[in-house]
Amino acid sequence: MRIASIDILRALTMLLMIWVNDFWTLKEVPKWLTHASATEDYMGFSDIIFPLFLFIVGLSIPFAIKNRLDKGDSRTTITKHILIRSLSLLLIGLFMVNWETAYSDGIPGGKSVWGLLMALAVGLIWMNWKRSPVPKKWHLPIQVVGFCILLYLAGIYKGGSNGELWFTTQWWGILGLIGWAYLFNALIYLYSKGNLWFMIFVWLILNLLAALNFSDFAIESQGFMGLLSTIYTGTIPAFTTAGILATLLFMKIPKKKSNYVLWILLILGTVNIFFGLATRDIWGISKIQGTPSWLSICTGIGFILFMLFYYIGDIKKQVSWAKFIAPAGTATLTCYMLPYFIYPMREISGIHLPELLTTSWLGLLISFLFALFIVGLTGVFEKKGFSLKL
Repeated sequence: MRIASIDILRALTMLLMIWVNDFWTLKEVPKWLTHASATEDYMGFSDIIFPLFLFIVGLSIPFAIKNRLDKGDSRTTITKHILIRSLSLLLIGLFMVNWETAYSDGIPGGKSVWGLLMALAVGLIWMNWKRSPVPKKWHLPIQVVGFCILLYLAGIYKGGSNGELWFTTQWWGILGLIGWAYLFNALIYLYSKGNLWFMIFVWLILNLLAALNFSDFAIESQGFMGLLSTIYTGTIPAFTTAGILATLLFMKIPKKKSNYVLWILLILGTVNIFFGLATRDIWGISKIQGTPSWLSICTGIGFILFMLFYYIGDIKKQVSWAKFIAPAGTATLTCYMLPYFIYPMREISGIHLPELLTTSWLGLLISFLFALFIVGLTGVFEKKGFSLKL
């Protein structure tokens, strides 16, 4: 079962994520589009994209688990699937983080070759080979080669300003944070059997933890507890729990009363945004710090956007306008990974756009066209049977 609004919202968010992730290649980008710094009480457009994606992960969880249960999968089997997906996201995120801080002079071939091999290994391991034209006998050997490449890359890695760092957990990266949020929420949802009231309770607890993290009761992130800090600090998994609640409202309330759900989402969105703005003087609005005010504002935006897209896509059935970006919603990981092939190849080849095409509004336009190109390329690969799947 696929919900048009979820696929469209995911596709649009991924398109925008590729766009804002490309801002580092540009000059004179307007401040309101960029990420705020760690010390700013401010939220730029880029600071909304990641939490929106976490929200969409939550939107998908109830339908994904329901589909597996309907096919006859046991909860044990689904748990194994959740664990494998989560560990995969953590592993890929870990390699991406280390690539960002790699010391090029200390790595054979340099940082760009290391990054290109990383992207290649991810493709070899997590390609959905069963749907590809590649013969079955080659599937496992190809994946083994991919794992060997990752081991090699971890072994030769040098990071930091002078190559003083080994391959290590610095932070989990975007995909790693998604992995933690997915792991926590999917397991909670699965074993609570999708109980709406219990998920509301979990959401409230996570918001409370987010607030406590900015109080004298904050838990120190040391040792083993540090590894779990993404969960017990509340902010990251709370976005995903909110997405689950939005979906559950449609699943629990009869379809003929879906207009009531739209109003509930609008009210939830408005209240969250108002709360975030009202508490700005207490915590400030900061993505990097993960403040409760930022959490509330972005959660509210998620509720309202889902309401709008559900009305447009699932009630009014207006989906043709989003057809071109559809691959970003159905082959999302493929879409996310493709730039990690292109950036290293650009550096290795030395081919760069003229400065005029990477500056100000013209640069933003070219960058957006690049994002559209990535989505189109994802569609081409998907049609030929090549797409990544966790």
